[in-house]
Amino acid sequence: MACQHYEIHDGGERVFEVEAPRIKYGRAALEEAGAEARSLGMTRVALFSDPQVAKLAPFATVERALRDAGVDVVSYTEAAVEPTDTSFKAAAAFARDGRFDGYISVGGGSSIDTAKAANLYATHPTGDFLDYVNAPIGGGKPIPGPLRPHIACPTTAGTGSECTGVTIFDLLAREVKTGIASRFLRPSLGIVDPDCTRTLPASVVACAGFDVLAHALESFTARPYTQRDRTPIGAQRPLSQGANPYSDIACLEALRILGQYMERAVADAGDEEARERMMFAATLAGIGFGNSGVHAPHGMAYAVAGLVHEYHAPDYPGSGPIVPHGMSVIVSAPAVFRFMAEASPERHIDGARALGANGARVAPDEAGDYLAARVIALMRATAMPNGLGGVGYASADLDALTEGAFAQQRLLQNAPRPVDRAHLRGLFADALAYW
Repeated sequence: MACQHYEIHDGGERVFEVEAPRIKYGRAALEEAGAEARSLGMTRVALFSDPQVAKLAPFATVERALRDAGVDVVSYTEAAVEPTDTSFKAAAAFARDGRFDGYISVGGGSSIDTAKAANLYATHPTGDFLDYVNAPIGGGKPIPGPLRPHIACPTTAGTGSECTGVTIFDLLAREVKTGIASRFLRPSLGIVDPDCTRTLPASVVACAGFDVLAHALESFTARPYTQRDRTPIGAQRPLSQGANPYSDIACLEALRILGQYMERAVADAGDEEARERMMFAATLAGIGFGNSGVHAPHGMAYAVAGLVHEYHAPDYPGSGPIVPHGMSVIVSAPAVFRFMAEASPERHIDGARALGANGARVAPDEAGDYLAARVIALMRATAMPNGLGGVGYASADLDALTEGAFAQQRLLQNAPRPVDRAHLRGLFADALAYW
């Protein structure tokens, strides 16, 4: 399974960029957070987490390491699971008032993204919260310069947020997820300690694992960077630059690990090997999509999470409705891969085989079904809901879901096939149930 050749087209992009995040990986790595904070010049830090993680050992380890290193620590433990514009604004107010010279985040992608947003709005205040938010929902204003140093310490094997320049939230007034994307949002360092996953419930491991799977598959099957218009010399290439030889390497290896270990990691909390490998796959996929970009399943997921009616995923905190991010992505993904496969059948076949699909010969026109079948098999083996219907949606919701997803143009334009409103509605309809 080799990375494939990229054909250069007349007028198309000829250059891709690689931004490799600085990562420290391994058991007990969190104990080095204090020394790393000092090396980045931090003297007074905001320590971000959510109310649940703040009670656990990883948070205490980081807090102790910082204090032992002589760093002044002020904790903010109100990061929302699935952040909103309201929770981001509260975190930003805390950051502005605290006059911090560094940020540490401990938790899932929600805590890491909250720290990114707080750092941004405290460092570069703006008159309107939506100024920096991706167009067309927000103003798409470029971030004017670097932020304060940020050390991200993920505790779930999923988001890869420690590797990326993206932060995601629910915009409550419009009932849709959106985000901010900039190289300046990428953390200064990610400290990835696989010991953090030992206590995660099975459903959380599954949701996080499907986020990893979607990162890797979407990035591997994204529109190739050579099919974008050529970037003028001196201009900044988008973070979602498309599939490229560098991202392919990380994505394929992440998929191979998932195919081998995901079911084991969900089934047995005591399977330390499987959970450690899932943590490494999450980091690899973060590196991959941080240099390529995801596409339609993630764009559709923002509508699925933002418009949720009453469904509340098991083992997630709170009493209100919630479709966790990895779940909101995967319920639409099989339908999307079926549709997209004709643009690059060999990539969809390679993705399925990396995930452990059988090695039988597959014709190009069977590639979409082949990949979708493997993803659905993993969903069923890990107790994921049966498509959109499994999280409470019905045919009556298709129009609202379509409009919510169509707003995610940054992601949709990275898809290997054009996607308009009619396509999106058909994809949501196909995703209502799989078995």
